[in-house]
This record gives sequence, C-alpha cells and structure tokens, in this order.
Amino acid sequence: MVGEVRSVLTRTKTPSGKQQRPGHWLLLLAGLVAFAVALGLYVVYMVIHPKDYTMDPVDLAVYRSGGLIVRHVRPLYNPHLAAPLYDWIGYGKLHLPFTYTPFAAIAFALISFVPWSLSLKLSVAVDIIALLAALWFTLGGLGYRRVTTRLGATLLGAAAVFWTEPVLRTMYLGQVNLVLMALIIWDLCQPDTPRSRWWKGFGTGIAAGIKLTPLIFIPYLLLARKFRQAAMAFAGFAFTVLLGFVILPKDSTKWWFDGLFAQGGRTGFEGWAGNQSLDGIITRLTGSVNGARPAWILAVFLVGAAGIIAAALLDRKGHAMLGLLMAALTGLLVSPISWDHHWVWIAPGAVVAAYYAVRAWRRGARRAAWACGLLAVGIVAWFGAWPTSLFGVQPPNLGKDSLGLIWIPKNTNPTWYQWYGDRPWFPEYHWHGLALIVGNAYVLAGLALFGLLLAVSLLLPQRTKEHDDEPGRGPAGLRGRLRLPAA
Repeated sequence: MVGEVRSVLTRTKTPSGKQQRPGHWLLLLAGLVAFAVALGLYVVYMVIHPKDYTMDPVDLAVYRSGGLIVRHVRPLYNPHLAAPLYDWIGYGKLHLPFTYTPFAAIAFALISFVPWSLSLKLSVAVDIIALLAALWFTLGGLGYRRVTTRLGATLLGAAAVFWTEPVLRTMYLGQVNLVLMALIIWDLCQPDTPRSRWWKGFGTGIAAGIKLTPLIFIPYLLLARKFRQAAMAFAGFAFTVLLGFVILPKDSTKWWFDGLFAQGGRTGFEGWAGNQSLDGIITRLTGSVNGARPAWILAVFLVGAAGIIAAALLDRKGHAMLGLLMAALTGLLVSPISWDHHWVWIAPGAVVAAYYAVRAWRRGARRAAWACGLLAVGIVAWFGAWPTSLFGVQPPNLGKDSLGLIWIPKNTNPTWYQWYGDRPWFPEYHWHGLALIVGNAYVLAGLALFGLLLAVSLLLPQRTKEHDDEPGRGPAGLRGRLRLPAA
C-alpha cells in the first residue's frame, strides 16, 4: 500500500504539448449543472425559511461597527474612551466586542460606507465568489491551466462543499473566513513569474493582519526554504501593524502592548461547542478553562512543531498544496479559538483529496484512488450542514440555525459565560458517549487528517520539482509550474 501511495504522489513528466482531452467540456457542463443545483437549493432554503433561519449577521455587524468607530461616527464612537474601538460596549444583546486587529477595523471602515440592507446581500455574494475563487486558485496550485477543465472542476468542487456547515455558517454570520482563505491561496499558489516573485507572500501577511492565525504560514514558508515569500508575508503583516499605529494609536497600543490580542476568552467561552480547536476539546475534557491551560500549552508545542515541519516537508518534496493545507490545519488546531466557521479550509481539502483520487485512478492505483475518493466524500459528509432534527434534536441546540454534527449535543448559552464566568455545570463539561464524538467532530477529524498528512510527509520520496524560490526557468516556462496528467 505504501508503494501504491508513493506512486500516486510522485510526480512524473508529461508531454508539454497541448493535447485535446475528450471530456473536458463535459466536466464544465457537469460543474455548471451541479453548482446551479447547489445554489438553487440555497435560494429555495432562503425563500421558504424566515430570515433569521438563514442569516444572523452579527459578525458583519461587528465589522461594520468597528469601521464606523474608525470613521468617528457617533453614537458608536465615543471620544472620551481611552481606546474607542476596544472599550466600545459591544454589539447587540450579547455586547459582542470588536475582537480583531486595529488594521481590521481600518479595512472594515470601507464596508461601513455600504448601506446595511445592501451589505447583507453583498456579504452572501462575496462569500460565494470567494469560495469559487479559493477553489480556482487551489486547482491552479495543483497545476491546472486549461480554463475549461479548471472551471468545471471549480464549479463541481464548489457544489460539493457548498452545503458544508463551515461554509454556510460563514455566510450566516457574515464572516470573512472565505475571503481570507481565497486571499492566502491566491497569494501562495500563483505561478512564479518575474512580475509576481517580489511580492508573493505579501497577501498572506495582510490576511494575518486581519486575523492572526495566518501567521502560521510564516514559519512554514521559512522551513520550506521559501525565504522571499516568508519575508514578504512578514512585511505585509508589519505593514498592517504600522498602519494601525498611524491611524489608531491608542487602540493599537491597547491591542499589542496591553496583551489584548492574547486574550482568547475575550471572544467567548473557550469550552463552547463552537470552538473546535485543541484548546476547545481540552477545556471540555478537563471541565475548566484554567485547568486546561497546561495541557493545551504542551499540545500546542507538539502539534505546532510537528505540523509546521510536516508542511515544509510536503512542500519541499513537491506537493506545495498539501504543505499549504497542512499549515492551515495546524493553525486551526493550535489556535486558542477556532470557531466552526473557521474550518472553511475543508473546502480546498476535499478538492485536493478528489484530485489525488482522479490521479491515482488514471495511474491504475485503484486502492489509493478509492482511499482518496472516500476521504473527499468523508470530509464533505462529516462537515455537512445536516439539520440536527434528523437526529431527533428538538428544539435545536443552536437557536434556529442548528445545522451540523457539532450542534447535536446540548451546549452553553453564550450569555451564561458572560454573566457567570466559567462554571462546572456548563453542558459541554458533561458530554459522554457519542456526544463527545459529534460535539468534537471537527477537531477530531482535524487530528485524523493531521496524522495522515504527517505520515505522508515522512513516506514521500525526496522532492521531484524545482523550488519556487529558486531562480531559473523550467521546461514549462518557469520553475515550479506543475505539469500534471489531470490538468
């Protein structure tokens, strides 16, 4: 089996001529039909359900409020506060605070000019476009160049992952996860041309300047010996920090120097079912936020180090897309807070698994093809937006938007943590049996995928492609450009 896996993952040279592959137009047609069906079902879902079933854009409202504070728009902006952005009372009944960087608030100032009613529609549209873009760039990173094949695969992949819980939850809340994911994949998977070489990585730094988790890509790039990209990612992040101090000096001082950025509990209860990180599962198992801290620190060190090394190995052995996904997965696991909607990275993950299934099948490695295919299907199914009513959950445990396996067990009302602090009677501390599995579904699946990619990184032979950061040009025009049978 190991030899078969190596056969699938080891790159081989293919003719450089442009062959007309029969069926690529059929792939495009299948993609168009499948995506139209997925999108049509979403429209039907929105029409037949009340508005609060399909969208509760509290996160979008927090973004907009942060932008209005940056613009000094009252009553949200209070000039008498030491740090108007972070001392703001918060949005809605839950008094949700602004938990992002000062630069994020500056960026969100742009969307605050858009009327609120229009923002809701634009948010959904942008998320759908970002999903398509992320998969388009993923396929580009895998070596797809023919437009018809790449577009058909993009639409087919988007149709498959559209009805996953992280994707729908991102749209439901008006989150930016899909946009940031698309930005990072676009930035790191571009063909290495003279025009793009000097700034490649900068976009990843900008993404890290909005949400800190993408900082995980900097050590990954360093160990992968992509020093220029790592430097540009750091430069992009540094740019966001400096711009924050220029425009919001008081808030930037509080965020960076008063340690506000390290207070994970400020975003909510770390043991809540929605937190699908190592910190979340360890907190739920230990029954205490403070009691989980020592074990979490050890887990972060071990998983973080192993994950970054494995990601770099995958990249250096010629599988940059697997390396990128391993780095993203490591970030999701080690981050103190990885809400369910942060797991949108399963979308490119499922597409990459399907890609290797097709590739294995064409090489005659049937067992490997079935394994990769089942992995792709399993990712979509495990993270699917299953109505919890199918499992006899009445009433729903997450208000009206109760979709996904992780919402089957009872969970803590977010207001309880605000009112009482950490308490031993919170439902997550008393899960047992199947509740422990489905309630921790994402982080458990993440750990399984982590182990799989770690093993693959060790089993792969040495790299078979030139490195992106090496000068020179290859047979395909540029070093690092992949020539794959499936493209």
